[in-house]
Amino acid sequence: MPFHRYRPARERVQLPDLPDRTWPQRHLDHAPLWVPVDLRDGNQALAEPMGPDRKRRMLDLLLRTGFKEIEIGYPSASQTEFDFFRMLVREDLIPDDVTVVAFTPARPDLIARTFEAIEGLPNVVVHMYTATAPIWRERVLRHTRESLLDLIVAGGEAILRAANDRPGIRFQFSPEVFNQTEPDFVLEVCNRMTALWDASPDRPVIHNLPATVEIASPNVYADQIEYMHRHLDRRENVILSVHPHNDRGTGVACAELAMLAGAERIEGCLLGNGERTGNVDLVTLALNLYAEGIDPHLDLSDIDGIREVVTWCNRLGVHERHPYTGDLVYTAFSGTHQDAIRKAFAHHRERAAALGVDPSQAPWDIPYLPIDPADVGRTYEALIRVNSQSGKGGIAWVIAQELGIDLPRSLQADFARIVQRETDATGEELTPARIRRLFLDTYLRPSGAIQLGQWSLATAGPGGDRLHATVTFDGMTREAEGIGNGPVSALTDALGQIGVPVDILHLTQQALAIGKGSDAITIVEVRLEDRQAWGIGIDSSVLLASLQAVISAANRLLTGRAGTGDEPVTAMAQTIPQG
Repeated sequence: MPFHRYRPARERVQLPDLPDRTWPQRHLDHAPLWVPVDLRDGNQALAEPMGPDRKRRMLDLLLRTGFKEIEIGYPSASQTEFDFFRMLVREDLIPDDVTVVAFTPARPDLIARTFEAIEGLPNVVVHMYTATAPIWRERVLRHTRESLLDLIVAGGEAILRAANDRPGIRFQFSPEVFNQTEPDFVLEVCNRMTALWDASPDRPVIHNLPATVEIASPNVYADQIEYMHRHLDRRENVILSVHPHNDRGTGVACAELAMLAGAERIEGCLLGNGERTGNVDLVTLALNLYAEGIDPHLDLSDIDGIREVVTWCNRLGVHERHPYTGDLVYTAFSGTHQDAIRKAFAHHRERAAALGVDPSQAPWDIPYLPIDPADVGRTYEALIRVNSQSGKGGIAWVIAQELGIDLPRSLQADFARIVQRETDATGEELTPARIRRLFLDTYLRPSGAIQLGQWSLATAGPGGDRLHATVTFDGMTREAEGIGNGPVSALTDALGQIGVPVDILHLTQQALAIGKGSDAITIVEVRLEDRQAWGIGIDSSVLLASLQAVISAANRLLTGRAGTGDEPVTAMAQTIPQG
């Protein structure tokens, strides 16, 4: 690859000398003024530009999300754009607290057309732009610095005349390709416009400084913004705005560093649509602030609803790994990640209980998850998904979500081996429903070499139980009786009478749901000679669930297939409710 054809930014662009830069020592502590340009810049970047219906739906989304300044379009560019502005007036679509931005070049005829379009809108920013960088001046516009400045001032004067002191109109200037323009020239141009438009506290001038094409690292852009922040005339009456693009993939970083350097306003698009690699993604920026405990002043609580509207309007998809918004950004497949998330969630619930608050209100600190997916409308269902890379912690999480039970640690390891065999064999992801079925197929086995028939329980002295049961073993039905310090130990004693001397190594019980009459599950681990196996039983009776669990574990041992999970699911397993 001929890398020698390209030069570093410091050799192509005159950069400000800023040895005492202050932005590296600053911290973000509030949201900027957000200005979505989806309806203008984002629309111009589409292969199929939006028609009125798509523009209307996008506008509705922007208003619902809470944007207070919205760039509507370029009314002199086409009749469609002009008509959309007129529809806003005709149908009274813009709330009183929202400002509309109208985009125009510095040409008197197009400026006049722009003012025709905005007639009747109460709060408008007229946004004039002209490219100022040397390569544009010399090769595209064919202007010197002096002649280009004259052109810009003439455009600004035309805007003043058209505005004619009408209330509710403010002015914005964008030196396009600001980041490739000489610092002294762009400062001269902006200061001339500040004076011409007489920036004041009640009518501040907006200077929007675009990184139209990213050519340097974000720290360079931050230096350029801080230079302007320090040297702009009437700084207190100027709103310093930025418009980063994403050619180097650093649009978000440029915007955040620009805010540290003095920017107060950010133009961008929802989910990063725009020319070439796109404008800066306002959703990512806003949720980055949110993740640091800063109110973004935008409602992003239904991230999937936002994505659905944006993709419908733009006819563009969203990558599965897109920050905050992609299908997989809150999903862990890796076993180590899953284990960390599962353990941290348990700690989070304990911490919330200690604080006496709902977990949704407790301080958030979960590995691999910068924000709580529930805050943006996602459920925890897809938080952990299982494939061949997954571990026992993630599998245990799925079982907890599907059946509401916490697996003992050694059972987690046992079932993880079964799941691993399944994923290795299929090469596929296992859905939660398939994992649930595999778990029940494996451990719920009331039918097998041993079948428990009629049984009765009686007291056998202080603290003891006597179990009398009809037991079928290897096709032969026998009467068996066992005594123990509880029903389970009485059953194991009875099994010993028929030649199946199992020992109980672990037993745990819990309800499958909340409320009277819900099913209970018993989980047991048994040993027969030198082999061990887990089994479960499920019934509305805790006692019967316990007996079934012992029979299930014994059957798995006696078939010699403990842990294979290759028998069909029982009818009882099929009726177990989810959750």
